Amino acid sequence: MANGELTYDDFLQRLDIQDILMDAGYHLNKRDGLRYPSYIRMDSNGTRIRGDKFIVTPNGKCCFQPPQQKLYNIISFIKAFPEKFAEHRNGVSLDRLVNLVCNRLLNQPINDRPLRIIQPRRENTPFRLDDYDIHRFDVKDRETHKRFYPYFKNRGIDIFTQRAFADHFFLATRHRSDGLAYANLVFPLVLPKEPDKIAGLEERGRPKMDGSGSYKGKAEGSNSSEGLWIANFSDEPVIHSGFSSSLKLL
Repeated sequence: MANGELTYDDFLQRLDIQDILMDAGYHLNKRDGLRYPSYIRMDSNGTRIRGDKFIVTPNGKCCFQPPQQKLYNIISFIKAFPEKFAEHRNGVSLDRLVNLVCNRLLNQPINDRPLRIIQPRRENTPFRLDDYDIHRFDVKDRETHKRFYPYFKNRGIDIFTQRAFADHFFLATRHRSDGLAYANLVFPLVLPKEPDKIAGLEERGRPKMDGSGSYKGKAEGSNSSEGLWIANFSDEPVIHSGFSSSLKLL
């Protein structure tokens, strides 16, 4: 490292795990007291998200997510949950992300080193729905519902709501050159002036096996600046009716 640049040892000495938890969007759970502080997350309505809780160890340097006993320090927490931090971008290495987050929290300027960022192969490629295999929720075919169960179970969205919004979400599996396949629950983004043309996808993954939060993001090439997820239940065109309904994206 260059002279004057902070190291992992510096981060571990100068930052506590509570600094990282708060930066990741967690709030101190005062009901549990301060002897063994715990941190929880809230949804957009201010309601506690069940199962998303971390308890801080007595030395204040690590935390764990019950019932799992695996300990995370500030470095391993950022690497385990990169999507929780503002600096997270597709293609940024985890080591680079740790440096960006910790230096920001310490108000330490960091030089921009683009060579340490792995650029996606198709960074500027427009979104193409043809790059995905699609599985839709057919309200008349219960067999099609089974694949959606893992995505909706922990989000508290019942089958009646799924049926109501069935035309406005689906499962999408990306065609990958490495042969791997990851399906996500997706909500199509459209432009209000072109509601029949999908301009991108809001993606939500299944909860991880260790109980940690699921993936949240957008499909590559999505028009994030103009695209909206719209569920229009009126008989009027969206641009004229001004009416849209929304299933909360968790």
